[in-house]
Amino acid sequence: MLSGIHGHQDIERVVYGRPAGGAVRAEAERVGARRVFVTTSKSVAQSPLLAGIVGALGGRHVGTYAGITAHSPRPCVIEGARLAREAAADLIVAVGGGSVIDATKVMLVALWQKATRIEDLDPYRAGRPKEGAAPPSEAIRPPADAIRMIAVPTTLSAAEFNAYAGITDPRHGIKESFGHRLIVPRVIVLDPAATFATPMDLMLSTGLKAVDHAVERLCSQQAHPFVIGTASEALKLLAKALPAHKARPDDMETRLDLQFGMWLSIGAGTSGVGVGASHSIGHVLGAACGVPHGHTSCVMLPSVLRWNLPANADRQKRASEAFGQPAVPAADLVAGLVRTLGLPGRLADVGVGRDRFREIAEKAMHDRAVLNNPRPISGPAQVVEILELAA
Repeated sequence: MLSGIHGHQDIERVVYGRPAGGAVRAEAERVGARRVFVTTSKSVAQSPLLAGIVGALGGRHVGTYAGITAHSPRPCVIEGARLAREAAADLIVAVGGGSVIDATKVMLVALWQKATRIEDLDPYRAGRPKEGAAPPSEAIRPPADAIRMIAVPTTLSAAEFNAYAGITDPRHGIKESFGHRLIVPRVIVLDPAATFATPMDLMLSTGLKAVDHAVERLCSQQAHPFVIGTASEALKLLAKALPAHKARPDDMETRLDLQFGMWLSIGAGTSGVGVGASHSIGHVLGAACGVPHGHTSCVMLPSVLRWNLPANADRQKRASEAFGQPAVPAADLVAGLVRTLGLPGRLADVGVGRDRFREIAEKAMHDRAVLNNPRPISGPAQVVEILELAA
């Protein structure tokens, strides 16, 4: 009999289908924030979206840090926290994709714990994984008036919907997890127009990341009715809306469908049902090889599904049913979607050769998601088998 715990996030509300500027201003007023600091990336900082949010905040805006780069490196976390601290911020608004949002989550930890150097973050990493779960560090102790954040996502990575963050440590070329229930945003603003400046490749590839969130949980041995319901509906939306978005990028309803699909895809994560080898290998591909966040799912998910098939064929059929083609293997459906969207489908397409496979496999064994994989992975040799399928 299945057993577990479904947790509810410390997200107060999700505002959807409304202009981001007005929504952020209204929420800042609602929570009583007077000194709002904005975090973003260089590309988003040059967009009308950021100008609109800053303009709507008016006198509440006390500064912007636009230096966050891909995979949320620790130096960006420390620099952003320093600037927010100097601005005496009482609320942070993260505007951007998963890298911006994850970095901002750990900026909160740095502010709470007065961390000023990258090594100061070491005590606050999540604990050693056990059965796929990495417990938050007990060293994280937010003050009573802990600063929180609002998120305005510009991609479909869904980082804003969970209380963990993946942060790259440049000293070791690995991505580590940081978690605390209060690093999740108080408010998430899903404005379809906020994705207008997002390049098509980034929008589609992070959409595949959302597909990965849904598929790996739907195919998990721990999947239960809540997971099956949310993940299946996510796949139905994403499988239809991603090709539609490529064909009609100006359609606002399709963009909102993508945001709803992304939201549903991550919902199962609060139920204690984790992701598997596609995510664990993907984390290493990003941190060690510089593969863009969404592309990791494009190149790994089909091969992980094929490798797992002997262990979870019945579960994978659920994914095929969500795609509307129950007789077609889930791996083929995902690979077909990747091709339809014109995204890279093999490791060679993203510049990763066999000379890196052993390194990737060894580092992936330290990622907590390996412990959740439906077909048990006992050592690096099995990860190499998966990488060979994706070569």
